Amino acid sequence: QTTMANLDEQVHAAKAYLLETSAGSDSNLYDHLTDCLSKLLDEKPVNSLGSFEEISRTVKRERLRLRSNVIQESQDPSNRVELAILQKPLFAPSEEDEGDDADEEVVIPFPNFLEVMGYFEQGGVGLSKDESFRILLALKQLPKEFTKEFTVSSVRFWGKVFGTEANYIIAEAEIEGEEEEEEEEEELTKEGGEEGDSEDKEDEEGEEKDEPPPKSQWKPPLVIPKEEPKTGTNKKTYFVCNKPGDRWNKLPHVKPAEIVAARNIRKAFTGILSSPVISYPPFPGREENYLRAQIARISATTHISPSGYFQQEEDEEEPEEGEGPGPIEVNNDFEINKISEYADGSMNNWTHHVEYILPQGRCQWFNPVQKAEDEFDEGEEDDDDDEKEQPDEPEPESGPQLLTSAGEDSTVDGMPAWSARVSSNTIPQYAVAIVSSNLWPGAHAFAAGRKFENVYIGFGLKYNSAPFNPILPPPVQEEFPDGADITETTDPTVEQENALKKSQEEKENAQEEEEEPEDSDDD
Repeated sequence: QTTMANLDEQVHAAKAYLLETSAGSDSNLYDHLTDCLSKLLDEKPVNSLGSFEEISRTVKRERLRLRSNVIQESQDPSNRVELAILQKPLFAPSEEDEGDDADEEVVIPFPNFLEVMGYFEQGGVGLSKDESFRILLALKQLPKEFTKEFTVSSVRFWGKVFGTEANYIIAEAEIEGEEEEEEEEEELTKEGGEEGDSEDKEDEEGEEKDEPPPKSQWKPPLVIPKEEPKTGTNKKTYFVCNKPGDRWNKLPHVKPAEIVAARNIRKAFTGILSSPVISYPPFPGREENYLRAQIARISATTHISPSGYFQQEEDEEEPEEGEGPGPIEVNNDFEINKISEYADGSMNNWTHHVEYILPQGRCQWFNPVQKAEDEFDEGEEDDDDDEKEQPDEPEPESGPQLLTSAGEDSTVDGMPAWSARVSSNTIPQYAVAIVSSNLWPGAHAFAAGRKFENVYIGFGLKYNSAPFNPILPPPVQEEFPDGADITETTDPTVEQENALKKSQEEKENAQEEEEEPEDSDDD
């Protein structure tokens, strides 16, 4: 009896111990074991010992289910969730794909981007396959986003520019039906500005009719006009977004002043198109203009193609003076060279197929004297008496012609302008030729048979071996020469003023005394 009593006490003590709630939880081990044994007897698995741990985890998981009637704190989605929500529409089939004509061949206005990036991947450059596929889907959406504004006839992936806060994915396109509207807006802006200036002049003339203000002889520097759309630096139109799934933003056409200013500064991109470009010399625009200027510079320097792939179009009419070379076309009789010849390092088998940008900031030189002469004639009609001198005729700027060999490019601090290599020496029959620019790190091109492509993946900055030194500000303007006519005199003291007044009174009294005797003689 004593043994049975002790055993009952031990059982009750053990059960009490198992019924104790665990720290930080409202459950206990006794209930958990009961639920585990009940679930084990209900399911009766073959390996009961091996399944016990999994059953225990399942019972714990079921107890942790949140009740629907409890108010919960809302949690912000992670960056991966936000990116997945943003890119989900890219994977949704379009209405055209779901139609009856889904099996028919669809004309896509862009090259096989995955195939192109596959060739670059063989040379060790490019993007990941996952990112490339998402960019391909984004390029497919680009023509649909601007159907109401213009028609996108072709589009290709230009490259990716890294920024401090976000990156830029850049697409190069050819559009139709939008440039005329831009020109009309600019003309309206100019007309509105002229009308406002004329009104101000009329107000000034009304206020000061008697004494007209002096006319300033200073004239603002002549503004070099930008090139027309589909010509020169504005031959292509560019769209950017920060990541696949974002809305594409159309970049404005580049102006010569923006290219000239971009050559004199060195500034990293932020990834925000509307951010200001704080630099010296001052840049005339925002980051979207700076990005567009860098795109024009990189394209003109690094876009190359196998020699003989393009040829000048046959035109019976000779181009007029100042028009530059005619357009180029694909040569159907192009002969394919060996891969080793494209990667021999001489770069004689590669040519530039984008026009060179002159120091003026244009591909076709603009004569500023012609515009100055027009203004000079107008000034002569208004002021015939003024003597004015005509500006001197400047020397026209020139540069390398279109389809110039890349082997003629200047060296970069003693290095060749390009580095060429074969993607694989082990299996040369399936290798591709990869060339990389040393002047613009991140610019690459490949050639494989009749296929070639250019891409840029970098920070959008030119190579510079030495630390960047900004242009010094101009010297301080000299002071006006001192002289007696402009020297400021010191203010007189009170004693000097009193002495001056006293002397003036004495003179007046003396004059009055001289006049009095003359009056008495007349009487």
